[in-house]
Amino acid sequence: MVEGNSIAVRGAVIFDRDEVLNIDVGYTHRPDQIVWIEGAIAAVKAVNDAGLWAFVATNQSGVALGLYGEAQIEVLHNWMNGELAKAGAHIDAFAYCPHHPDGTIEAYRQTCVCRKPGAGMLNQLLDDYGADRSRSAMIGDRDSDVQAAKAAGIEGVLFTGGDLYALVQPLVARLAR
Repeated sequence: MVEGNSIAVRGAVIFDRDEVLNIDVGYTHRPDQIVWIEGAIAAVKAVNDAGLWAFVATNQSGVALGLYGEAQIEVLHNWMNGELAKAGAHIDAFAYCPHHPDGTIEAYRQTCVCRKPGAGMLNQLLDDYGADRSRSAMIGDRDSDVQAAKAAGIEGVLFTGGDLYALVQPLVARLAR
């Protein structure tokens, strides 16, 4: 977008995945496990319609615990975007952290900056897409999500359940200014 002589930079909404977009059934990693949170699809569409980037940043310790592999996460995220597309919505990018300090798979047993409350995933998404941090927010269901947002220099919003669209609507109106 060009406004006058300056380039307008888009803001972003970063969603946590489990318990924000979908109900967490415990190490969710297959399409048949997805039950969308009330208003989740409409919330993603509202972000898209406002011209903001829509991202997901999710800790996936199930990889480190050997419960599923990274390929299964990719399949699930592609499936989720396919389902969102049916409603005219999409996630621009997914980021996940497969690490956990207590992992049973040695390659993934580590403490890293990408695992929330670290800001690694958020910083990578925001930097890769050139998002305006002053017009960006992270929506999560845990304090660690809000802490990650603060560490990335963006607003953190705690989602405690209910209709995600109702939470997102005023947030998007403010960020899309």
